[in-house]
Amino acid sequence: MDSNTNPPASSKYIFITGGVLSSLGKGIASASLGLLLKQRGYSVTIMKLDPYINVDPGTMNPFQHGEVYVTDDGAETDLDLGHYERFLGESLQRHNNTTAGQVYYEVITKERKGHYLGKTVQVIPHITDEIKKRIKFFDGKYNFIIIEIGGTVGDIESLPFLEAQRQLGLEKGPQSVLNLHLTFVPYIKGAGELKTKPTQHSVKALMESGIRPDILLCRCEHKISKDIRSKIALFCNVDDQAVIDVPDAETTIYEVPLMFAKRNLDVLILNKLKLKVKPIKINTWTKFVHRIKNPKYQVNVGLVGKYTQYRDSYKSILEAFIHAGSINNTHVNVELIDSEQITLENVAEKLHNLDGVLVGPGFGSRGIDGKIISIQYLRENKIPFFGICLGMQCAVIEFARNVCNLINAHSAEFAKTENNVIDLMDEQKKIKDKGGTMRLGAYPCIIKPNTIAYDAYKTTQISERHRHRYELNNNFRDLLQSKGMIMSGLSPDGQLVEIIELSGHPWFVGVQFHPELKSRAVTGSPLFISFINAALKYRKSTNNSRS
Repeated sequence: MDSNTNPPASSKYIFITGGVLSSLGKGIASASLGLLLKQRGYSVTIMKLDPYINVDPGTMNPFQHGEVYVTDDGAETDLDLGHYERFLGESLQRHNNTTAGQVYYEVITKERKGHYLGKTVQVIPHITDEIKKRIKFFDGKYNFIIIEIGGTVGDIESLPFLEAQRQLGLEKGPQSVLNLHLTFVPYIKGAGELKTKPTQHSVKALMESGIRPDILLCRCEHKISKDIRSKIALFCNVDDQAVIDVPDAETTIYEVPLMFAKRNLDVLILNKLKLKVKPIKINTWTKFVHRIKNPKYQVNVGLVGKYTQYRDSYKSILEAFIHAGSINNTHVNVELIDSEQITLENVAEKLHNLDGVLVGPGFGSRGIDGKIISIQYLRENKIPFFGICLGMQCAVIEFARNVCNLINAHSAEFAKTENNVIDLMDEQKKIKDKGGTMRLGAYPCIIKPNTIAYDAYKTTQISERHRHRYELNNNFRDLLQSKGMIMSGLSPDGQLVEIIELSGHPWFVGVQFHPELKSRAVTGSPLFISFINAALKYRKSTNNSRS
């Protein structure tokens, strides 16, 4: 919470639900609304309630769920928390994400311990009470608690969460709880008109759960006319002014807060909750969006990884490129490259047109050879290279093989050799259950002066977020350093290598942590800003005028 804001006696709750279909952008809507309320001087936090039975997304397939977002306190959470942090510019915690799996696990654990004194344990009240307890964790700590309920109204999994929402609305009253429903108004090209029936059915399903929406956000491809707005309002039992059309953002999701502000969504909410409409401070955000939409330069950057078929697998990295691009007044064209498709024969063809390449994180042996081949090409051709987590580990393997002549150098994650330059941490060797057992969350790092990392961060002490099990093997540290690898970032005790660089290369940086997770709109991430700047310099040095 903003230290300049006095904590309220009681918080206001804004629930955001979705209807008609998924992927309407509840996370962006939640984050955008949070930003507007914060810029009006109110303290805000945002929670995500996920109906799936997994305890957390840590063991879920990136192709299905997208990236796993990690908070400072080591929670593996839904990627929407990344949107919340990037828009709010604040770090959240494990209490900002609750799953049905966590709720049921807690209730069943209590039942096994006799907590309920022999009572029949039921969805109501036991499951819903546990959900409400988690929702109210931040009560009195913030002016606003925005709660996004995952899934779509009508999903079986969402019913306990909607019931908890209904109960909380009854307990707190209409001046403390506001229900915002995000829906879809499709345009039927053959008929040449917008159709309101899906929205009507969605609101009907919501009201069958005992929840009446106060505001409807209507996603649409065409502007909603006054007549259509009045029709939706009449059939959905809301005020005309509470039906707000939300067309697709023209260029970037960071336009959405400005669209909401133009439609006075934040003013409407403050009025409904009987709160003062304070002046809004939105100029910095407006300039940030302007730079995204009107860049002076552009660069072509590759992202080499194994999950490239699904962009959400690298969501935070892609957003960090946007932030760094805006700060460098540059549009970053990102080409996703499947590492499984890279060979010695085609690596030049795939990478030579790029101004810089990021080799991404991941788990498992699939696609590793392509990553290593890519890094060798980037190192030898002096093209800016940025390795994150597994990307850094592959850089160490490549350097050990091709510069230190350790032909069978590898990671113990993929092959057991006498030259495992990447190996399991000692405490990890005893672990059998994989969920939530990695080195997770924020850890400190000490940066050496006169390095690329120091030039980026402008300080010797940083804290970045981790999600991994394997580390650079210290038995090979002296050999690697003797051949030109720089250990530019270490843990405070000097035992863990956090950042590596190469002497004689204009920009070659590998990091064990995930700097993308702390990149924020407007301010960005120091390493991403430096990398895009290096790509710009490379582009200019090669007189590259590619589009």
